[in-house]
Amino acid sequence: MSDWISKHPGGEFFIGRTKNRDITSIIGSYHRDPEKIARMIERYSLGRNAVPEDIHPKNNAPDFLFKEDFNSWDDTPKYTFDDKNDLLHAVKARLKEPDLAARLKRMDRIFDIVVGVLIVAYFAVQGLRLYDTSWMPLPVFVIAMVLLRSSLAGFGHYAIHRAQKGLNKYAVNAFDMNYVALSFVTADGHALLHHPHTQSEVDIKKNVFTMMMQVPRLYRVPVHTVHKFGHLLTGMIIRLLDVCRLTRKVGIKDMYGTWRGALPHFIGSFGVRFLLVAEFVVFTIAGDFWAWALQFVITLWISTFMVVASHDFEIPTDDLPHGDTEDWAVNQLEQAYDLTVVGNKYVDCFLSAGLSSHRVHHVLPFQRSGFANIATENVVREEAAKFGVQWLPAKSFFGDRFPKLCRTYLLAPSNEAVANRWGFVREHCAPSALKTCVVYTAQGFTGIGTV
Repeated sequence: MSDWISKHPGGEFFIGRTKNRDITSIIGSYHRDPEKIARMIERYSLGRNAVPEDIHPKNNAPDFLFKEDFNSWDDTPKYTFDDKNDLLHAVKARLKEPDLAARLKRMDRIFDIVVGVLIVAYFAVQGLRLYDTSWMPLPVFVIAMVLLRSSLAGFGHYAIHRAQKGLNKYAVNAFDMNYVALSFVTADGHALLHHPHTQSEVDIKKNVFTMMMQVPRLYRVPVHTVHKFGHLLTGMIIRLLDVCRLTRKVGIKDMYGTWRGALPHFIGSFGVRFLLVAEFVVFTIAGDFWAWALQFVITLWISTFMVVASHDFEIPTDDLPHGDTEDWAVNQLEQAYDLTVVGNKYVDCFLSAGLSSHRVHHVLPFQRSGFANIATENVVREEAAKFGVQWLPAKSFFGDRFPKLCRTYLLAPSNEAVANRWGFVREHCAPSALKTCVVYTAQGFTGIGTV
């Protein structure tokens, strides 16, 4: 499909990233009419069945994202999307209702207007703090920045799911605003690996956030915080330069079609990285380093747990319900939570980085905004009930998920301690454990472990 990359209505990015992958689930879930898409791509068929040699064993992605013995041909879940009586077809049929279709477009516009207001507020809060600290006291500044960064990351979350065309190629990098990830890389892992194959071995979310578990538990928070500060300062930029090198090595034709298609993504990503570093530099020069540092630490940890709060990543996949169902949409509903922060879905849509109507988002990942997902929730709930899927109430992030995730990711012994059956003292004093802390810290500044 190389010759068709630049013609893809969803943008060049998604086609280029899926080279040598099984994209059956992506075509079936991300398109309103996958049957029409299937007829179109038949023109690009090789005229034979796929064989293992056609599929890259690690999905053309970094090896560290998958378990050691992962093989894409065997471990990618197989779903069929040609059953007109399945849940996904039932929901998509309802979306064609004129009144609902018009409402969804209206909700997308309102969502974008709110984002515009949040962008203005983001720069205004920092400007007021730098101009006169009495106008923006420290507690107010920190709380405002944590909320705004999560909200803008929520917009970036949906920008990742939109067609990668026009201004959205720049806007997608708003996903970086909460310090957790590099959207230029995460767009692939999130939209193309996590969503179509949730909770499977292909889902990189299962593995990426367990990297901090290498570090002894008492050192985990400070070491991971410095690790992520390294990502902010130099690591993410080094990773971006590496992506540029790989793009040139693979060939711009196979990745984007043309440089014209690629440059907006690169410019937007470098632009956001330099913005985040510039904020740190400006606050440090202004003598207000600790205000910046406090909002950095709180944003980082809340956002890190927010990323994994909407699924049961701490529970083995085999223990999850409907893990073997052939109905893709049922599987998605059973594997996802809705989250609540303050109790209002529209506010929580931003405070939870787009996860307040998360179950709908997983059934309809092509919808352009969290507000559209909220407007679709009744439809998905009604159709799901016909398939025997129980619609569970939203889980409280701070009241339910946050404490459980703290126990899983902060209080559990390190991987090395578990493997060697070490006690608490040896876990923290063994030379290899101390070396792990040093190496993990350094890796942050070099871009290793960056997602």
